[in-house]
Amino acid sequence: MKQLIICKFIFLCSLFLSCNGQVTNTTHKNNKIVGGGCDGCELMYIGMPKEIRALDISPGWNEKGQKLIVTGTVFQLDGKTPAPDVVIYYWQTDNEGYYSPKPTMDERTKRHGHIRGWVKTDVNGKYTIKTIRPAPYPNDVSPAHIHLSIKEPAIANEYYTDEINFDDDKLLIPHLKKYRQENRGGSGIVRVLLQDSLQIAEHDIVLGLNIPNYPKATITDMQSGLNIGEDQPSFRPFHAFGPDKGTQTCPVCKYGRYHGIIYFVGDAPDWTAIKTWLQFLEQESEKRKNYLKVYFVYAESKNYSKIKRQAQLEKLGNELQLKNTALTFMPSFYDEKTEANLNKINPKAENTFVIYKHRGIVDKYVNLKPTPENFKMLSKALDQTQGEYFHLPEPKY
Repeated sequence: MKQLIICKFIFLCSLFLSCNGQVTNTTHKNNKIVGGGCDGCELMYIGMPKEIRALDISPGWNEKGQKLIVTGTVFQLDGKTPAPDVVIYYWQTDNEGYYSPKPTMDERTKRHGHIRGWVKTDVNGKYTIKTIRPAPYPNDVSPAHIHLSIKEPAIANEYYTDEINFDDDKLLIPHLKKYRQENRGGSGIVRVLLQDSLQIAEHDIVLGLNIPNYPKATITDMQSGLNIGEDQPSFRPFHAFGPDKGTQTCPVCKYGRYHGIIYFVGDAPDWTAIKTWLQFLEQESEKRKNYLKVYFVYAESKNYSKIKRQAQLEKLGNELQLKNTALTFMPSFYDEKTEANLNKINPKAENTFVIYKHRGIVDKYVNLKPTPENFKMLSKALDQTQGEYFHLPEPKY
């Protein structure tokens, strides 16, 4: 009983110190600390091993709870270049929702509980954590989560990224309606897959993404679409030809389990190029049909007519004899009824290609010409981002 009272006290402290501590420090004006500061992230150095591996087995792995493997790749700011030698510090609640300390722990780290540890990315930016599924705080509305703190070799201080949340957590959606994701380092929402009794979740991190005062910046000729590492948003285009014809279906909601390519075209359509791209994408879809869905999304705002747009794409689909590629359209990329605006596509771009996996954006290209070199590049991007665990089932939601 005494131990339970102590744990409850520590839990209440943790609500204020461990979670609320992960708020950007605004007490100092003109703060130039990378990430803006983090109350508690600095505890990563206490007890840190001299040698840190790319795989860590947490103290919770052999305790009561659902076994969980979190694995992924850490990328540089471009979202494509693997980042080696990055230290990730994690801490989480136990199977009962408490940051439960051990008597032998350093007093300063007890608020993080005993399920804490470190991984350092390997030469390919890979890391793996074997742990248990954290439980939500008792009598609270916050979804279960794992905290992360990052230390890059070339950055003086540590900073936090979005905590890991689980998309099958019934507390997640109500929480997100009140508190929007910061997408620090990319989305923290992971999809859980099953390997017998083991749960597996892939979580990639993009260094510096949405991190205040980050010293590096991406250089692009034209910005279109969201960033690699962020979630591909739900939206509802009209399906004129191919899968889901005659409906208004969200691609990522229905098919977000695996791989997807969304080929956006706005106010500058080049129909010769479009036909060539669609023929290539149809071939890729046929080759990868078990795990890939392809969508053409046309949103030219000039002289929009739903009936004419429908007929135009039906004619195109029949001409090219498409079977697997969905030809869809929207009034414009600023349209709110179809939620097209959430994609943040630049209508002046000739095209925007978004590749997503498990609803997360894993690659993106803007203004690509339909050349053999670019076909090869997109095919290679699909190979590199294909899920290692596509063959595994997912829990029933």
